[in-house]
Amino acid sequence: MALYKRGNIWWITISHQGTRIQETTGTSCKVDAQRLHDKIKAELWKVNTLKEKPSKDWNDAVLRWCAESQHKKSLFSDKSKFRWLDQHLSGVLLIDMTRDKIEKLAQLKEKQGASSATVNRMLAIIRAILRKAEREWEWLEKAPVVRMRKENNKRIRWITSEEAECLKNELPKHLADAMEFALHTGLRASNIVYLEWSEIDFDRYHACIPAHKSKSGKAIAIPLNRNAMAVIKKQIGKHFQFVFSYKGQPVTRFSTKAWINALKRAGIKDFKWHDLRHTWASWHVQNGTSLQELQQLGGWANFEMVLRYAHLSSDHLRKAAERISATNLLQSQITKGQVVDTIC
Repeated sequence: MALYKRGNIWWITISHQGTRIQETTGTSCKVDAQRLHDKIKAELWKVNTLKEKPSKDWNDAVLRWCAESQHKKSLFSDKSKFRWLDQHLSGVLLIDMTRDKIEKLAQLKEKQGASSATVNRMLAIIRAILRKAEREWEWLEKAPVVRMRKENNKRIRWITSEEAECLKNELPKHLADAMEFALHTGLRASNIVYLEWSEIDFDRYHACIPAHKSKSGKAIAIPLNRNAMAVIKKQIGKHFQFVFSYKGQPVTRFSTKAWINALKRAGIKDFKWHDLRHTWASWHVQNGTSLQELQQLGGWANFEMVLRYAHLSSDHLRKAAERISATNLLQSQITKGQVVDTIC
């Protein structure tokens, strides 16, 4: 049967020379489903008989990528990247995905204030999909080369509480709330964007980030201090599922034009949204939080990541130095009848 229904949706089943395709049409209209069926059947004939590559576009590639990545924890973050990319690539044929076109997307992302790391993650998903299209799906003769950005993984940029207050006053209300929440929890932007009411425990004052949303792949319990809880309570009633929303819709990203303009008005340069996490960590260390505690609070799987903030506090070293302060090493001593001179 070429066309059949599952519920109200028409599905397609096509077999040709050993190739079998079974997929949903996504429509309840039989006429539209038949058109899609005929198109797919014609393309399959060209591929099998004329040995042509199938005319697949970006949307086809994303759908197949998602279907084959259901078991991957990275799929959640992949989908957030697809939302931005679909604005620019929806309907674009894979054969038209040239190196120049991809480079222009990267430059556009950079103009919107994205860091090199963020741009690279976007480029990586494009590269991975195009390589799949070439090597596994056989939709492309050859995937284009994708130029990645050089990252500065040691960069630590943080702002003072006075600068933070100034920036918050320049932001629209929904971004100001999200910023304050980030500064009191250290959560990454993706965890705040997709934070759901079901993940908030009002009795125990913490948020639970499930493993599939966590960068480390492990569930994280985030304690919420008074300020963080105050921000949360202000969001009640704005959206039925997500904590942070704007005009009744979930917020999709924070590095917007409003964010960039607010930074300019506040006179703060070279500052990304992710730097709020660096600021949160820096404030903690400067106020006496140990690096071990910081690792648990921030959900870092690796202690080396936390060592980046060690230089911001020397309290633990100062206390160690004081342990021998009672010993007067500056006074000459007589040992076995000899004078031991102080070495300065």
